[in-house]
Amino acid sequence: MKETGAITGISVAYSRATVDEIEAAGGDGVRATVSDLLARDGVEEAFAIQTCNRSEAYVVTDRTIDGSVALESFAPEVRGGAVRRLDHEESLEHLMRVASGLESLVLGEDQIIGQLREAYEESKSAGGIGPVLKDGVTKALHVGERARNETSINEGVVSLGSAAVRLAADEIDLTDGSAVVVGAGEMGTLAARTLDDTPVSEIVVANRTVPNAAFVAEEVETPAEAVPLADLATVIPDADLVIAATGSPDPVIRSEHVTGADRLVCIDIAQPRDIEPALADRDKVTLYDIDALEDVTRKTRESREEEAREVEAIIDEELDRILEAYKRKRADNAISAMYAGADRVKAREVDRAVSKLEAQGGLTDEQRETVEDLADALVGQLLAAPTRSLRDAAGEDDWETIRTALRLFDPEFDTLPEGPGASGSGHDAAPGDIEVPPGSVAEELDD
Repeated sequence: MKETGAITGISVAYSRATVDEIEAAGGDGVRATVSDLLARDGVEEAFAIQTCNRSEAYVVTDRTIDGSVALESFAPEVRGGAVRRLDHEESLEHLMRVASGLESLVLGEDQIIGQLREAYEESKSAGGIGPVLKDGVTKALHVGERARNETSINEGVVSLGSAAVRLAADEIDLTDGSAVVVGAGEMGTLAARTLDDTPVSEIVVANRTVPNAAFVAEEVETPAEAVPLADLATVIPDADLVIAATGSPDPVIRSEHVTGADRLVCIDIAQPRDIEPALADRDKVTLYDIDALEDVTRKTRESREEEAREVEAIIDEELDRILEAYKRKRADNAISAMYAGADRVKAREVDRAVSKLEAQGGLTDEQRETVEDLADALVGQLLAAPTRSLRDAAGEDDWETIRTALRLFDPEFDTLPEGPGASGSGHDAAPGDIEVPPGSVAEELDD
């Protein structure tokens, strides 16, 4: 028996997990994670997203147990309390909340929309996106856009980069200070822009690719310089603040880079970490990571509570829509398969009956039509009640009834061996995407 696939999800995010646990989950990036999941038994689709705040994966399987088993390898070394497991409905709702910024460390932040869209494209490139996840993720992106267009959830909201600057300002006086931003990506750019609104006198942007660092440096009005990562040991000791936000898989700031520093604040907002944790033990060096930003962002979260309630109303509305569509599709697939199997049997038996009647003296066209009409009527009347029951069952989330119906009305029962003593197949049918035959009772019930 084959059903329309259901989503199973897993999330390791900042609300339950530490930075190290988030880093430990998910393996070697989105594409590798998706490819690994697709290779597992029963997985038809896969999607993953990995940011500094979360590492999550979603699979589509015909049986939910296959989804749970497939995701066991996603965070095997992460403690159970840091892992959240999601069923189909929870996965859809969670993706909408993520896209809306309700699950972000900084409530309502905008960067997650781009990160979710990028993760979708990467998962698609890895062959992981099919009809179920396409509907789910694109719906989440739509909800995220609605949240920002119809509410003030992101009005004045800070990013992780600006939260890092705010944390630094509480620790040291930035007046006429020097700041080093390591990384020229989205988070590094946001950090540089936020620093531009502080009294620092100099911003240094360090990046593996210097032209990218120069581009960020040109975007700020504060005197700024672009340097390669190889110059970190030269620029960091003279700085007051370092904000690290690269995409490097290994730390880029180590002990030798801070030698000679005097009262240096380092804030690591990268995932994986950019700064060796051991630097926290150095004299005159204060190190913060993403976990430390929770307090900084709490006030923003509290001021957005009213907007968050409005966003949740949007999510409830859109979740109802996509679930209803999903339920209809599951029921309609089962009904289509049931009618397709019955129509194949009907066609075979009509041909057999007509052949026998013709051998007994021939049939007129009118008589042949009468036989065919009789067969159509029998199929329609026999399956009308199961059709209604299947749709009612889908509306009530009663998937066991759908499974039972498919076993009783096996769409492939016309392939069973013929002859005395022939019995049911005992196997699950796989009807695929078969349309309801034109003119059948199932089609009439849609009208």
